[in-house]
Amino acid sequence: MAAMKREAIREFFRRLHEAEPHPQTELEYASPYQLLVAVVLSAQATDRSVNLATRKLFALAPTPEAMVSLGEEGIAECIKSIGLFRNKAKNTLALSRLLLERHGGEVPAVREALEALPGVGRKTANVVLNTVFRQPAMAVDTHIFRLANRTGLAPGKDVLEVEKALLRRVPKDYLLDAHHWLILHGRYVCTARKPKCGECGVRDLCLCRDKTD
Repeated sequence: MAAMKREAIREFFRRLHEAEPHPQTELEYASPYQLLVAVVLSAQATDRSVNLATRKLFALAPTPEAMVSLGEEGIAECIKSIGLFRNKAKNTLALSRLLLERHGGEVPAVREALEALPGVGRKTANVVLNTVFRQPAMAVDTHIFRLANRTGLAPGKDVLEVEKALLRRVPKDYLLDAHHWLILHGRYVCTARKPKCGECGVRDLCLCRDKTD
């Protein structure tokens, strides 16, 4: 598929910025640690379902110390409404222990240290680096992967290729918030089965040939 031209990309993000100047994650959290846990729990789950679970979890265990005290069964009981909750409970406990042992209970601002934590892969690390530490990292989920390819914004065969393309192609002055703009646009407008092209503010810039009304 043809790639969107540079001037069109700048206009694409100018409009997204105009519509939502301060985009935010829809995950609920009160600290870097809580965001890290919420993102780990969000694998194959909706933000809404994660928020319902973490309201219970963080009320009992808002810190790594409290999470370790709560234990695996206590964590599992709080998050049993989301998929893969047993494995996620195990990872949440293990990463909390490692944060205490290796980082004084603080979330590290370095990719390698984040990815060394149980349950934390490249995408989760990118979310934390971008959202908490305001680093120009690009977490590519299914929404962003679809949107980047469908629109021609940053075509790629896999998520890493799309991630690298976005980091190259998104204008630097829009890069810090690009992840949130794209995920929200993909989640609510450029949807998988029936994109809402009639409501899309960047429709004329999109290179997709199969636009809907």
